[in-house]
Amino acid sequence: MSMKSLERVVSEKALKLGNSFPCQICVVGFLCGICLTSLFLAALTSLGTFEFAAFSFTSTSSVFPPCNSSTSQIINMVASIDRKLKWKNKAETEEEDEVKLLVSAWDNLLLNEEDFLKKVGMNKSDVPNGPHLENCEEKARVRERLDTRIANRTFPSWISGGDEENYPLTRRVQREIWIHQHPLDCQNKSLKFLVADWETLPGFGIGAQIAGMTGLLAIAIKENRVLVTNHYNRADHDGCKGSSRGSWSCYFLPETSEECRKHAFAIVKKREAWESGIVTRKQNYTTKEIWAGPIPKLWGKPWSYMKSTTEINGSLISRHRKMDRRWWRAQAVRYLMRYQTEYTCGLMNAARNSAFGKEAANIVLSAGDWRKKNKKIETQIEEQVWSDHKPWIPRPMLSVHVRMGDKACEMRVAALEEYMRLADRIRDRFPELNRIWLSTEMKEVVDRSEDYAHWRFYYTKVARQVGNKSMAEYEASLGREMSTNYPLVNFLMASDADFFVGALGSTWCFLIDGMRNTGGKVMSGYLSVNKDRFW
Repeated sequence: MSMKSLERVVSEKALKLGNSFPCQICVVGFLCGICLTSLFLAALTSLGTFEFAAFSFTSTSSVFPPCNSSTSQIINMVASIDRKLKWKNKAETEEEDEVKLLVSAWDNLLLNEEDFLKKVGMNKSDVPNGPHLENCEEKARVRERLDTRIANRTFPSWISGGDEENYPLTRRVQREIWIHQHPLDCQNKSLKFLVADWETLPGFGIGAQIAGMTGLLAIAIKENRVLVTNHYNRADHDGCKGSSRGSWSCYFLPETSEECRKHAFAIVKKREAWESGIVTRKQNYTTKEIWAGPIPKLWGKPWSYMKSTTEINGSLISRHRKMDRRWWRAQAVRYLMRYQTEYTCGLMNAARNSAFGKEAANIVLSAGDWRKKNKKIETQIEEQVWSDHKPWIPRPMLSVHVRMGDKACEMRVAALEEYMRLADRIRDRFPELNRIWLSTEMKEVVDRSEDYAHWRFYYTKVARQVGNKSMAEYEASLGREMSTNYPLVNFLMASDADFFVGALGSTWCFLIDGMRNTGGKVMSGYLSVNKDRFW
């Protein structure tokens, strides 16, 4: 009995003590410590990002209860917060999983591998369109139809932007080159041809090969011949199938019609065709004629009134001694690369999904549960109007091409720091710009890009050069297919970017600049780290 009385007395004392104000303060402090610890641990487990959406700090009382609250109320509050934290982390994890699943689904569709979709219980039709992807099969079919000459039909147009956003006469020149290269009757006996292989000399990069072909196109137009390109060594790999193997047509639509190509390849076998001059080849012309010969004068001198939009050392360059060549090469490369083939379209899809896939997936997920959407039915406006829109990329985007390595024997090479100073110049004017598409052959450049945390870099995932190997050695280490595909992807990405920083001493940059200036990018300007040899 005395023992029970003692227990009752102690319990009453403990209860009174527990209801006292100092004790409640201690309990609140202890439990608040638990809260803060929970918050800290939640921050760590959510990959360094913690959102305070589960709480409202608009009033202190909403988080910290008054001192007269019971211990059970405080414990319930902590449990509620803990449940919200767990729910938040779970939601974030599920969202990340959905993003990864969607990007993987796009990857497998691009590879035509549906086993992955079957494993996750999906069909091809369940996967939503990626805003950054094109239907390459459909695009190729449309482009081939547009590029076929049919009587009483308008000519194709592949020029973006208005006349003021391109080099002078771009639309007219592109139309007239196309007409010249696509005669109505390829069997006409008065028709003459220039049949030429692409350059294959050791050390000739893709840029040099394209530049050489622009010179041959100029000769063909001046002599009123149809240019027909033959063997393209960089397309001689397993990625280029059938007749496109070893041909420029693996990557871009042919420079002339199939009928003219067949006729030209037939007459080159006839001795009289060579003797009468109906057909010529590259060997009929000197190196100087191909690389530095006069350009066609059919359009006057439009380069004499080109806008000054190139900056070197802080000054706009308005005139130089080879402005005619700069204008012509831009027109010629635009024509030669006017339409991508299904193969090139696929390369670009893969590159965009690798670089921008997660961002594209977040866009799709923000529109709702993509798994529950009904299968869409393509309407006429989707097929005939919206299908012509360019694939999405995060914008604004700056392209930076850093050329180093063995190029030092031809020009002053610049470190990444010089390119980034120019990039920061552009960002000072356009503060919303924080993305860079980086193209370079050097591993050290990619590694150094990590020092610029205020920029977000994208680049192709490919082995890069270490040390001062020659470009020929580096390309050989990649293999013919990879050493051709990834530079062309970079070239097209740079052509489509909103801004460009490069080195005019590089032929590659020179040609990118030409594609941009005939693709609606004249007024974006061009900042160069060095002077081209023409100045």
